[in-house]
Amino acid sequence: MESPIETSCPVCGDENSLKMIAHTTQIAYFGEHTQITLSCSSCGLKQTDFIPAEGKIPGSWVLEIKSTNELNARVVRGSNCTVEIPELELAVYPGIHSSGYVSNVEGVINRFIDAINITKNQLNEEDSDDLEKCNLLLDKIDKMLNGEIPIKLTLKFLDPMGHSKILHEDAVFRELSDAEIEDLL
Repeated sequence: MESPIETSCPVCGDENSLKMIAHTTQIAYFGEHTQITLSCSSCGLKQTDFIPAEGKIPGSWVLEIKSTNELNARVVRGSNCTVEIPELELAVYPGIHSSGYVSNVEGVINRFIDAINITKNQLNEEDSDDLEKCNLLLDKIDKMLNGEIPIKLTLKFLDPMGHSKILHEDAVFRELSDAEIEDLL
C-alpha cells in the first residue's frame, strides 16, 4: 500500500513529495514483518525499516563466528539497531537515514567492507596511517573469509526497538536493560 504523507520531507523540505509504502510479508524463518519505506520523489530520500508483527522486545543478539558455516546465518537489522564486530573494532550506529535490511552474516561483513573502502577512498597522502589501517583491516577480513586464517569474530546486534534478529542455533538473545536502551536511543 502506497500513500502520501502529510508532512514535508525531512531532507529537502518539499511538502508534496514524501510517500510511505507499507508491505506486510512472511520472511522465511522470521515470521510476519511489515516493511515500511519512506521515499521522496524530490530529493531521492529512501528509508526502510522492518517491523515484526510480534515480539518487540528490546534486545541484544550475539553470534560467535568461528567458521564459514555461521556466515550463512540470516539476519534482520532494524533501522535503530547498532551493529558491532568488536574484534575488528567496527561498529555501525543508527542515524537519521539508517535503513533496515534482511541479509546474512556475510552480507553484514560485506557492508563493513564497503564502508571501509569508502573511507579509504576519501583519504589522501597525508592520511597514510589511516590508509594503512584500512588496508590491514581489509586484508585481515579477506584472509578470514577465504580461510587463510581462522575466523574468530563476534557479531552483535543491539536493538532498543526489538526489530532485529540473528537466526542461528548458536545466536544468543538477551533483553536490554533500561540503561542500555537509554544509551542506544
